[in-house]
Amino acid sequence: MRCILSCVYIVALAGVGIAAGKTTAAVQADIVSATKQIPVSLLNAVRPLAFVALFILPAALAVQLLARRQVRRLAESVATGLLAVAVVEIVNELLSREPASRLYDAIIMSRAGASDIPALDPALAGLVAYATMVGLIGRPAWRKSLWVAVGVYSVVHVGVLRTPLLTLLITVLAGRAVGLAIRYVAGSTSQRPGALAIASALGGAGLPVTAIRRVRPDSNGTTPTETAGSRHYAAAAGDGDLDVVVYDRDQQAAGAFYRVYRSVRVLGQVSRNATWSVQRLVERRALLSYASEDADAPTPRLLAFVRAGPEAEVLAYEHHDGTTLAKRDAGCSDDELRQIWDAVSRLHKRKVTHRALTADHILLTDDGRALLLDPGEGDVAASDLQLRLDVAQLLAELALYVGPDRASRLALERASPDELVAVVPLLQPVALARSTRHALRRRRDVLPALRKLLLAAVPGAEVAPVRLERIRLRTLVTMVATVAAAYLLAGELERESLPTVLRTADWRWSIVALALSTVTYAAAALSLSGFVADRLDFFKTVLAQLAGSFVTLVTPAAVGGAALNIRYLQRRKIPAAVAAASVGVSQVVAFVLHTGLLVIFAAVAGASATENFQPPEWAWFVLAGLVAGALAVLAIPAARRVLRARVAPIFGQVLPQLLEVAQHPRKLALGIGGALLLSAAYIGCLEACVAAFGRSVPIASIAVVYLTGSAIGSILPTPGGLGGVEAALTAGLTAAGLPGAVAVSAVLLFRLLTFWLPVPVGWAALSYLERQQAI
Repeated sequence: MRCILSCVYIVALAGVGIAAGKTTAAVQADIVSATKQIPVSLLNAVRPLAFVALFILPAALAVQLLARRQVRRLAESVATGLLAVAVVEIVNELLSREPASRLYDAIIMSRAGASDIPALDPALAGLVAYATMVGLIGRPAWRKSLWVAVGVYSVVHVGVLRTPLLTLLITVLAGRAVGLAIRYVAGSTSQRPGALAIASALGGAGLPVTAIRRVRPDSNGTTPTETAGSRHYAAAAGDGDLDVVVYDRDQQAAGAFYRVYRSVRVLGQVSRNATWSVQRLVERRALLSYASEDADAPTPRLLAFVRAGPEAEVLAYEHHDGTTLAKRDAGCSDDELRQIWDAVSRLHKRKVTHRALTADHILLTDDGRALLLDPGEGDVAASDLQLRLDVAQLLAELALYVGPDRASRLALERASPDELVAVVPLLQPVALARSTRHALRRRRDVLPALRKLLLAAVPGAEVAPVRLERIRLRTLVTMVATVAAAYLLAGELERESLPTVLRTADWRWSIVALALSTVTYAAAALSLSGFVADRLDFFKTVLAQLAGSFVTLVTPAAVGGAALNIRYLQRRKIPAAVAAASVGVSQVVAFVLHTGLLVIFAAVAGASATENFQPPEWAWFVLAGLVAGALAVLAIPAARRVLRARVAPIFGQVLPQLLEVAQHPRKLALGIGGALLLSAAYIGCLEACVAAFGRSVPIASIAVVYLTGSAIGSILPTPGGLGGVEAALTAGLTAAGLPGAVAVSAVLLFRLLTFWLPVPVGWAALSYLERQQAI
């Protein structure tokens, strides 16, 4: 990471030199004028000292390495310094050539061809690379001496020799980048303490160790799972056996990328702040161990916390014989489950959490007790949310190993109904431990079954959703797709501006198009009412569809409206499962009718058009990609299983509701008629928009264009299909024979009337429904 950041800084400085040459020149002039305030005699005296320091420091470091018998490290450091000198010389040669003349002039801050001084300083780059390879971490005196020498050297060069500031900055970064790159490739000499050094450190803390051996996680579950950046040892001391955990400084970045990802994706109370210092990490673990002991929770007692040399911290716990829940072949008895729950409850009474309640951190001892291993991931003075997250993790993990039925019975026996209602919304994969999430991906039925059993025990309780993510992957994809769509739409607007479109459009046809756009909301309300067994208020249902037009402004086209309709039905006292099934039926029927209409109108357009209707070339590539993707999914067994797991629950909800609606022919006719009217109104609206510009396209071709564009818009993860709908409709109308400018104008008018104009009306409808508590 340091090497990459150094390279990024080099690129950034070079970019600043090119884009802000006058600013960098002004900074250079200010520094030069400031150095003029220093007496000349002092500068003349400091100048040779700076050069001497650059030679004394490497020599002193070399002597120290030889004294420590680190000959290989010294040889690698010298070779790295020489390599950095060679690299800088090569870069200077390349910068002096014509293709890089602009960058060269930016670095030396001069006019083109005005100077032939080197762009970078080879000696300074070699020194920095040499020191980087030696490694000055843990040597504050040497590090300060180096930076003082480099600082004095820079001041002398800038003030006396007029060396450009960018030259010095880029040189230091280049030397550091070379040193870090070589250090990463070649590796560094291990400074980790061995078993004897660890035993000696424990002996100094009053734990005389007679035997010690390295322990790695095995397959029988008798040893704990190693945490990131740690080593485990089994030791024998005078008073009993020990479990020793060693945290090495050179492993402090283990798991860093994952911790950063979690801290960005989820809330701070869910992910916890990443600890980058080994000392702080171990101090936190020691604090949690002492807090657990104070809470009288059954956890291994921390006996010693010592340092083994300058590179490692050691924690020693008392040893207990047993098997972890993850490897318990005989399962877990009800009494052991109660002990596990009671152990966690003791922690929670003192506002302490564990936050790593996975099966490999629950030890069932040979004497019949349940112990919680490694409480160091938890929190002290935990909030209510953190306590509930701990319970959610425990329930999900137990459900995986003993089944949702036994896990839910344990929770109902040991927790109050209010506590369970607060925990159920937290049973989300994102809130659980990494290993638990992986196991739930293989057993997707566990978490829904656990939620269902817990909610069934608390009838009538309303579970408030809890958002634990800062940003969802779906939201990020939507944002990126929206930016791309806005870029495409901006390109279309360059061809025809909206004011021009409104001035040139025939207002009579525009009124017709607006009326047809209004009809679509009534049609959507009829379609939804037809697939709900209960009677719905038509006016409020129409308002709910209008409110959906505002919601789709910030959500994909096929997501926001469906979620709003489900919420609307729930507020009408319709159970959540029935509401979801009713909306699902309406969407499935709309999809079937949409596909059937597209096939019918495509056949009619191909048979009756006076001009051959040819889809744009990109449409064939999209179709080929979809077919290839579908064949790939059907050909791969794992993909078929995933598809079946996703589709089966949908049909499991939709088919019973569809059969119930089919028993009421009037309701079924209302639902299907509303869906057909919805498509017909949109097709008529697009036809009216084309007619507003004095053009005419066969209605079958218009239908094919709209149905295709609507399908593409529902697939795209952009608000309302933004960008994709416009591009598809414009391409379709152009293929139907309209001039490009007319096609763009007609599409802009269509989207204005069906997407943008309803937004403020939808906001008003949403506000009204909220005041009426109808949503």
